[in-house]
Amino acid sequence: MNESTEVERLRARVAELESRLTEAETGAPAKPRTQRRSAGWTVTSAVLIVLACVLAPLSVTSVWASAELSDTQQYVETVAPLAEDPAVQQAVADEVTGVILENLDIEALTDDALVTLAGLENVPPRVADALPALAVPISNGIESFTRDQVGNALASPQFAQVWAEVNRVAHTQVVRLLEGDQGGAVTAQGDTITLNLGPVIEQVKQRLVDQGFTLAENIPVVDRSFVLVQSEAIPRAQGFYSTLNTLGAWLPLIALTLLAVGVLLAKDRRRALLRGALGVTASMLVLAIGLIVARTLYVDSTPANILTPEAAGGVFDTLVRFLRTALRALAVLGLVVALAAFMTGPSSAAVRARDVVGGGIANLRGGAEGAGLHTGRLGTWTHAHRRALRIAAVTAGGLFLMFATRPTGWLVVGTALVVLGALAVIEFLATPPTVSGEEPPPGQVEVALPLQVQRSAAEEATSVPAESAGVGTSGKGTS
Repeated sequence: MNESTEVERLRARVAELESRLTEAETGAPAKPRTQRRSAGWTVTSAVLIVLACVLAPLSVTSVWASAELSDTQQYVETVAPLAEDPAVQQAVADEVTGVILENLDIEALTDDALVTLAGLENVPPRVADALPALAVPISNGIESFTRDQVGNALASPQFAQVWAEVNRVAHTQVVRLLEGDQGGAVTAQGDTITLNLGPVIEQVKQRLVDQGFTLAENIPVVDRSFVLVQSEAIPRAQGFYSTLNTLGAWLPLIALTLLAVGVLLAKDRRRALLRGALGVTASMLVLAIGLIVARTLYVDSTPANILTPEAAGGVFDTLVRFLRTALRALAVLGLVVALAAFMTGPSSAAVRARDVVGGGIANLRGGAEGAGLHTGRLGTWTHAHRRALRIAAVTAGGLFLMFATRPTGWLVVGTALVVLGALAVIEFLATPPTVSGEEPPPGQVEVALPLQVQRSAAEEATSVPAESAGVGTSGKGTS
């Protein structure tokens, strides 16, 4: 029994050495002859990769919900562009102008002023009779003047500051709203989210007074609300936010772990990584389509007297703009990983591309050496550690994207190009070692490793115990 075990061990060792010899001669890993993956592992790998792709959109959404809505500064940055949106500015201007005109009662004041003027003793009768007819033009002029001043105030940088401060103060109420609580500057009444315009009205009031319209001093402190969002989906959104907030940053970690385990369990890991990356990209496309559908439903469900379709669309686009940026970045990252997995595969296109790139780098290195530029010990060290250096370059790029505050598609592409540049530099510097400081003859570098493998095989063969050889011979003779 021991002799049989020793023979099997030797056979496995010979197979391993032959595999290493084939890998050294061809430059590609040899296919194992044994250790076939069972169907169960293959199915498990496929299920894990599919689950990771399904969780990818939820992961992006959960990160957006926690980072953009649970952090005050992130939230203020999210809603800041609304202060410059023309449709939103027009909606706010109509609301503020209406509040000011309601509290001033321009028409009644104009009528009283004209009647008083007409009753003065030194006013000619012809002028006194014409004064009441000026009530409408004067009222319209004051209203037009007020609207202009409101528009100028909303277009000024001061309004952007006020808008940011209003939303900064209201942020805690927004979080409470999404968690189902009520009260504060931002409230939810059924399916409506409102924002207090009191500070905005106060700013417009001061601007009117500064322009000489002292009548605006009579405007009292007004607590008027502006409808920011109105949708039947708000109650459902509150529950959805609570679920995502509970999971928080765990969803991305779970999805990434499932994808990694699925790739490791696959029979062909490169192909599994390729399919998983394409699956993530496809899931981001599904999320993008879902946002388009959600935008359409939101705009159609918002009454025109609350927000115009343009204003409602602007609010939706602004609130989800960072979510769209994240999904685009992840989609591009999936395409980059899929392309990398394809280019490392055995297809003819991938092999030709690698040959072209490798030949170009080799020509550049040869030209540099012909010009007297040698890498010396650095090149030898790089050649000996090139695998570790490649892994380090790819890992550094991945970590950079992982910890980026807001990765975009262009950032992913730029990072991929930097990593490719680093890999090219590693290949350029990796100079094969020479014998006794001389240039090796053609083909010596390629055969050096196979000779080592052959010597290892020879040493392994000579180390077989004499007893084992004898047993084998006697066994053969007896049989």
